[in-house]
Amino acid sequence: MTHDPTHYIGTELELFANATNWKAYFARRIRAWVTGDVLEVGAGIGTNTSELRTPSVKSWLCLEPDASLAAQASAAVASIPNCTVAVGTTETAKLGTYDSVLYVDVLEHIEDDRGELERAAALLRPGGALAVLCPAHQGLYSEIDRAVGHFRRYSAESLGACGPSALGLEKIFYLDCVGMLASLANRTLLKSSAASAGQIRVWDRLMVPISRLLDPCLGYRLGKSVVAVWRRPDK
Repeated sequence: MTHDPTHYIGTELELFANATNWKAYFARRIRAWVTGDVLEVGAGIGTNTSELRTPSVKSWLCLEPDASLAAQASAAVASIPNCTVAVGTTETAKLGTYDSVLYVDVLEHIEDDRGELERAAALLRPGGALAVLCPAHQGLYSEIDRAVGHFRRYSAESLGACGPSALGLEKIFYLDCVGMLASLANRTLLKSSAASAGQIRVWDRLMVPISRLLDPCLGYRLGKSVVAVWRRPDK
């Protein structure tokens, strides 16, 4: 049976919804590029939107191809002003209408990642930013990655190489150096196809706060997640 690409096969979104320390951490590192009219691609159940939103945001569109997840996202963002949810992909979005386009743990689910980011670039206004957060290091690819439909993990080099031709790379960095230990343990020892609620709690409550202290000391050169930001020229 052929997998329907609009139906999300993972089951971890609810678990990671409770990773409040992690969401607050990566949001703090990305918010500088979240402004104006924002498109969040692959918004899932809408648990990242409230963390990422800033006072400089005018409007926010959560774009989600899975209709059942989009329905949950609609409920999650119902109280956020000027925030809407649409079922669709970048192929159905209007061109050149956004100041920020965001992908949070989404690009690794898309087989044609370069084509996806080229489409995303076409959605940006002059001066707009494209920010992408992905799981890092192909050597950490595990049964969990396979179970939730990840095609790959990224290094700074491989993610940077996916950059759209019309945009310039502005920033690329890693996050969560301590979390790499949890990913390595699952890859080499546990070999589990799903994270438990207890594992998520330990990582979020103990490991992420330590990473917040150590990542700056390491110059954001090591981590289990990697972030890249590209920008369209003003002219």
